[in-house]
Amino acid sequence: MSDLKSKFLKVYDILKSDLLNDPAFEFTDVSRQWVERMLDYNVPGGKLNRGLSVIDSYKLLKEGKELTEDEIFLACALGWCIEWLQAYFLVLDDIMDGSHTRRGQPCWFRLPKVGLIAANDGILLRNHIPRILKKHFRGKPYYVDLLDLFNEVEFQTACGQMIDLITTLEGEKDLNKYSIALHHRIVQYKTAYYSFYLPVACALLMMGENLENYTDEKNILIEMGTYFQVQDDYLDCFGAPEVIGKIGTDIADYKCSWLVVKAVELANEEQKKLLFENYGKEDPACVAIVKELYNSLNLQGVFEEYESKSYEKLISSIDAHPSKAVQGVLKSFLAKIYKRQK
Repeated sequence: MSDLKSKFLKVYDILKSDLLNDPAFEFTDVSRQWVERMLDYNVPGGKLNRGLSVIDSYKLLKEGKELTEDEIFLACALGWCIEWLQAYFLVLDDIMDGSHTRRGQPCWFRLPKVGLIAANDGILLRNHIPRILKKHFRGKPYYVDLLDLFNEVEFQTACGQMIDLITTLEGEKDLNKYSIALHHRIVQYKTAYYSFYLPVACALLMMGENLENYTDEKNILIEMGTYFQVQDDYLDCFGAPEVIGKIGTDIADYKCSWLVVKAVELANEEQKKLLFENYGKEDPACVAIVKELYNSLNLQGVFEEYESKSYEKLISSIDAHPSKAVQGVLKSFLAKIYKRQK
């Protein structure tokens, strides 16, 4: 893995250098330094799981055949396009949520001299993706399909973010409107498409496959993405900030989190009243009351049961798949996230 990761990071340097010398724009030293610092701060941090998954998936689809240097480079480049997409979403997401930390450091827009320039940096990050694709994939038969795929997934993710943001306004804070169905919908669009489907779809396109033939696989990956987000909601509240790299804000932000939906389902009238009064308040005392309520409803146990049921269901869907190579891809994804701590 470390060998693969070091290769992957080398490709980041190549792509960054391409972008800092893009002939479409005349850089000055100052603007070049700004973009380089912005990229280094926002793109290669994190676990890089989405990007590395493209290479893992492609290798598994090749069923043990040795990859050429060119194939490795292209799979890495597509992996980085997903990491760029992720960076673009996170830079803007942090501004919208008023977050303070991301990946164990201050959010980009919180840095002195950055502020709302970060909004334009987000736009730049988004524009870097077609620049990378144009430079390295323009001659490939699947080039148009790649552009299509990234555009489609970006649109779905932005729509997911929209439902997430307007949900907190709808009915001006009425927790009764939060449901598992609404949570599922937000998650499917906001997280599952770009985090789970996109890496596998990139690998399939490199294999020369038609994505329309892979709807069952797509559905399994979307389900996996839902499970991943429920874990995320759980860790936002119960994870250790020093492990997950951020301070959870879902309770204060009035998020339609899996935990609050479950709490509304399980609470008695008195507990509901407590929840309605304290959820979505920035005051640490209110957040503490909600956490205490979660504990008294044993949401940790409820989550553990959800986790094992989801895992069993996913494994049986994967085992039913006719292709051993595709099974391998799906299982490698599941192995990365099952019982994760961050």
